[in-house]
Amino acid sequence: MIEAILVEGLIYGIMVLGVFITFRVLDFPDLTVDGSFPLGAALMVQGIMLGMNGWLALLIAFIGGVIAGVVTALIHNHLKVPNLLAGILTMTMLYSINIRILGNRANVPVLDQETLLSDISNRLSGIVPDEYILLLFFVVLALIIKLLVDLFFRTDLGMTIGAMGNNEQMIISQGINPKTLKTIGLGLSNGLVAISGAFAAQYLGFADVGLGQGIIISGLASVMIGEFLIMKSNKIGVLTLCALAGSILFHAVMYLGRYYGYVIDMTPNDLNLIKGLLIIVLLIITQARKFNMATFKAMVQK
Repeated sequence: MIEAILVEGLIYGIMVLGVFITFRVLDFPDLTVDGSFPLGAALMVQGIMLGMNGWLALLIAFIGGVIAGVVTALIHNHLKVPNLLAGILTMTMLYSINIRILGNRANVPVLDQETLLSDISNRLSGIVPDEYILLLFFVVLALIIKLLVDLFFRTDLGMTIGAMGNNEQMIISQGINPKTLKTIGLGLSNGLVAISGAFAAQYLGFADVGLGQGIIISGLASVMIGEFLIMKSNKIGVLTLCALAGSILFHAVMYLGRYYGYVIDMTPNDLNLIKGLLIIVLLIITQARKFNMATFKAMVQK
C-alpha cells in the first residue's frame, strides 16, 4: 500500500511542480492543465502503439504540453483574454484534439504493450526487488526534475519570471516584455504536466480523454498541503520539495478515502467532494495561521 501511494504521489508530483509554477511563481491560474495532462497521456500511448522508442514518445509528450501552454499564453497575451478563460479555451479544444490523437477513441489500453515502465522493470529485475523498481525509478526521476526546475529558477531568466509573478509592473518598467515570460512559464508548466500524464497512462495501463478531469484541483490541493508543511520560505528548493511532499500526502488521503471510506458510507463518487472540502479546510487554516501571526507580531510591538 505504501509503495503504491509513494509511486502515485511522485507521478502526479511532476504535475504538481507544473501547477506550482503557474499558480505560485507566475500567479497565473491556468486551467490548461486539465487538457495537457491527458494530452501527454494520449501522445505517449499513441507513440507506444506505433512502436516508438519510449523516451522519444516521452519527449513528444513534453513538447505537446509545451505547445498547449504556449497556445494559452498567446490567447491571453495577444487576444487580451483573461487568464482563466484562456486556459478554459485551450482545455476545451484539447478535448477534441486528444480524441483525434487516440484515433477517435476515448480510451486506449496499453496493458499488452511494451512501455517505458515495463522496459525499465525488465532491465532492473533481479537487481532491485520487483515491488520497489517503480518506486526507485520515480524517486530518482522526480528528484531530477525537481533539481532541474530549481536550477532554472536560479538563472537570470528564472528569477525574472519569479519577479514578474510578484510585481509585473516592475518588470515592465525595466524594459522586459512580460508576455514572453508568461509564454515561457506556461510552456514549461504544461510540459511538466504532460510528462506526468505520460507516466500516469503507462502506470494505469490506458490513456483516456477524461484522465485530466479535475486534475487542477488535485494539483492545487497538493501545492497547498506542501505550503502547509512550512511556515514561510522563499527558497525555490524548499518550495519544490514541499510540492512533491504535498502530492504524496494528498494521494495518501485519497487512497485512504478510496479503500476505507466505506466505514463512513463514502463512495468513489465522493472523492471530488473531499478534494474541494480539503482545499477549503486548508484555506481556513492558512488564514487562521496568518491572523495569529499578525496578532502575535502586534502584541510584540506593543
